[in-house]
Amino acid sequence: MRRALLPFVLLTTVIGVIAQQRPVDVPFPFVDIGANTLAARKQAQLATAAQFNVFHGFHFVDRVTESGITFRHHIVDDAGKHYKMAHYDHGNGVAAADVDGDGLVDLYFVSQLGGNELWKNLGGGKFANITASAGVAAAGRIGVTASFGDIDNDGDQDLFVTTVRGGNVLFENDGKGHFNDITRTAGLGLVAHSSGAVFFDYDRDGLLDLLVCNVGKYTSDVKGSDGAYVALPDAFQGFAHPERLEHPVLYRNAGHNVFKDVTVQSGLTPKIWSGDAIVTDLNRDGWPDIFLLVMAGQQRYYENAAGKGFVEKTAKYFPKTPMGAMGIASLDFDNDGRMDLFLTDMHSDMPQEVGPDREKVKPASANAAMKGGTAAGHGAAPMVMAPGSPSDYILGNALFRNNGTGPFEEVSDRMGVETYWPWGASAADLNADGWVDLFVTGSMNFPYRYGINSVLLNNLGRKFLDAEFILGVEPRKGGRTSTFWYEEDCTTGGANRSRPVGGRVMSPCQGRTGKINVMATLGSRSSVVFDLDNDGDLDIVTSDFNSAPQILVSDLSQRTAPHWLSVKLTGTASNRSGLGATVRVVSGKQTWTRYVDGKSGYLSQSALPLYFGLGDATTVDRVEVDWPSGRKQVERQGLGVNRTFSLTEPK
Repeated sequence: MRRALLPFVLLTTVIGVIAQQRPVDVPFPFVDIGANTLAARKQAQLATAAQFNVFHGFHFVDRVTESGITFRHHIVDDAGKHYKMAHYDHGNGVAAADVDGDGLVDLYFVSQLGGNELWKNLGGGKFANITASAGVAAAGRIGVTASFGDIDNDGDQDLFVTTVRGGNVLFENDGKGHFNDITRTAGLGLVAHSSGAVFFDYDRDGLLDLLVCNVGKYTSDVKGSDGAYVALPDAFQGFAHPERLEHPVLYRNAGHNVFKDVTVQSGLTPKIWSGDAIVTDLNRDGWPDIFLLVMAGQQRYYENAAGKGFVEKTAKYFPKTPMGAMGIASLDFDNDGRMDLFLTDMHSDMPQEVGPDREKVKPASANAAMKGGTAAGHGAAPMVMAPGSPSDYILGNALFRNNGTGPFEEVSDRMGVETYWPWGASAADLNADGWVDLFVTGSMNFPYRYGINSVLLNNLGRKFLDAEFILGVEPRKGGRTSTFWYEEDCTTGGANRSRPVGGRVMSPCQGRTGKINVMATLGSRSSVVFDLDNDGDLDIVTSDFNSAPQILVSDLSQRTAPHWLSVKLTGTASNRSGLGATVRVVSGKQTWTRYVDGKSGYLSQSALPLYFGLGDATTVDRVEVDWPSGRKQVERQGLGVNRTFSLTEPK
């Protein structure tokens, strides 16, 4: 009997030793007020349901496991174990397009480390990894984001990828989902701290041109063990150093997949740090205008001078702007036929970490927002967040209503669109009621508390109402609020690796020895919204920082019978994708307007059919298109609800 017990005793001893050696999961910060108040916030938001005049009885559920998508975003060390206040923590985008022409929208995820991944939509909410066969991993580079665009008008979506000092990449699609790297011959191999990239036809010659935003030099020339350039210690002060400037670059498509740098002659040489931009026709003259986002300082609006160049008109239309905009969306939120602008301002929220009860309130102190303090973890010394005076800026998100003439009206407070730690916004009609809603990613991850993603339902154009808890976007599936960040050895110096958190300097190793797994808060950066499973409602895919994405599938079509129309454009004289077109759907006295900019979430551009929620309308009278070429088209035949309407530009 004793001999029989001996192996068992040895086995349990070995298991015990292994268990003691396994790193312990340690959440950081130790106390997370963002996570701990989620249940109470949910109950409080549910109690507001009576304020809604629009349908809100549907939910989103994260189906990432069921989708088969196993992509996980990986960060560089300067965003992880060597955490620095540098632009690496701005994260990455996700782009979507039908890359192989089968009618299903595929997904391209961008990562900082480990290469990017392309996932083919198999239908029914299922995906398969086709990165290797497609040839689009861009491995060995520090990825930032991606944009899809048909650069040669051959009917398939080509792919442009930006990187941090690894050289940007242009992949040509063969029409079957296989791509060839044509960067060198195309002339697009810029090596810089590149960020967002936007395809559009600025001169209306029928070929897609390209605008590339560059942040500015925030890294040294030394590479870390992860292969990434080490961030400068004063990365966020870069705008104060003219020698670190990297201005946006505008490339004109000269045909035959060759692009020419026309930045200087076009007049686009602002001295700014820009991470992203949007192209839209704000003055309704048929020419695409540019709104450049600036990370520190006044935002910049450039009006298109009939394809000959761009003229800055910021002061005329936007005398005050957010001081540190990160994301932007163009939408007609009040259905008046004019495109409005929604800007998210991350940097105003950074100097002072506030509790969840203050997330809907703009920063209380203009001086605090202008001069960084210690509360949000910027360190002991004040850090200048933007040049100029606090009175020059809007502190927080901005919603600019297009009045048709003169300055845009800033209505963010009246419309309830303030959010905390926001990155990007996707504008889409989530409940198909004919009013465009907003999905805003928000977070700061390590070493900060949990921050929520926001769903702002458009309440008949009168106000946006908070609905992320009502619709099941928050809390996340399983109540998850943290993810593995890095492994730390508290015995060999890790205890000295302290972080400013909530106004205090703390270390994950506090009170511990041996190895630990530092667990940081989850957070999303970008999103793309489209009908993932072809059931007639819109779903949401997020790009989460150092974690798996969320595949948020809507059950709207199961809860009600939504009325909608999807419009797919094919240009002839215009670019094949119809980027730059204005589309109006008319039913009775109601008109819904969309501008085809391809913008989706933070950083990314996607090639997707336009989705129009029709509310109670059961018929469509006509579809009107103002094509980029200048041609006008009105279609009254073959229309109906709950279908995709394909429309080709007349020759």
